[in-house]
Amino acid sequence: MTLTKLLRLHLIAAVLLCATAKAQQRSHDVDVLQLHPDFYVISFDGANTSIQVGSDGVIVVDGGSAIGAQRVLAEVKKLTSAPIRFVINTDAEPDHVGANEVLSKAGQSIIPVGGLNANLGSADGRATILAELHVLTRMSDDGQKPPFPEANWPTDTYSADIQEFRKDLYVNGQAVRLFHQPAAHSDGDSIVFFRRSDVIAAGDILDTRRFPMIDLEKGGSIQGEIDSLNNLLDLAVTSTPFVWQEGGTLIVPGHGRIYDRNDLVEYRDMITIVRDTIADMIMRGMTVGQVKNADPTKGYRRQFGSDSGTWTTDMFVEAVYTSLSRKK
Repeated sequence: MTLTKLLRLHLIAAVLLCATAKAQQRSHDVDVLQLHPDFYVISFDGANTSIQVGSDGVIVVDGGSAIGAQRVLAEVKKLTSAPIRFVINTDAEPDHVGANEVLSKAGQSIIPVGGLNANLGSADGRATILAELHVLTRMSDDGQKPPFPEANWPTDTYSADIQEFRKDLYVNGQAVRLFHQPAAHSDGDSIVFFRRSDVIAAGDILDTRRFPMIDLEKGGSIQGEIDSLNNLLDLAVTSTPFVWQEGGTLIVPGHGRIYDRNDLVEYRDMITIVRDTIADMIMRGMTVGQVKNADPTKGYRRQFGSDSGTWTTDMFVEAVYTSLSRKK
């Protein structure tokens, strides 16, 4: 790597870290980052929303929380006057699906609704809400009262249960491909690859602020998490051989700063090392308490660790321990 390239990468990292620190200090602020002439990332309260714009309309990936829905919509309207066509959810987390209703109703279906076209657009003419089938199940049925109102539910789904491991779209002159990632952060994760823009929306499979959240109760697993990170790496490319030129695939995490493929390799390797360390401790008969005390994430805590909040380092270690123990 040339000195110029190295200095540029350090400068970008410094700017991103500064922006992240400022965003954490300013509650409920919206930040907009342009990745390409037709691609933007809107961040509200730490959650990232990917926006792809063009002559056909707008694709929104993970519109954010209900509290930020109007703020995100206002930013989309600043970017383009084109209608929202698709709202894509990479999982069923509230900070990804909470804005579905607002964004969908502000949009417009591509094809006249009803009849054979009902699966291509919402029944009332609003923008399609698209997700893997497990997302709809999580949002609409918990055995009692649905956790989300019906207007937030996906109106179009795909599912590996019926041999649909991916969903393909062609919008704004480019292929947009959704790939189901079973048993990663949850059982309904999707990664969204904008092929011409060369941008991947990774959802909560990738959280560049902390260790990844593995929701065991919703079908997540450590091996599925690592498999999904490897799938992301298979899709992403670097700017080799012209390393001095700006380029390569950009990866938008569910939370945190934008990654390139080299960043992702380091993140995948870190998760793999932690998994292998905990697996070895389990083989030696250590309890989950003993594993936590042994600190298998040592060396990575400073960058990714957290002792407070909704997802702590101890919770991550326990999830990995339980996930590996279930395989025995």
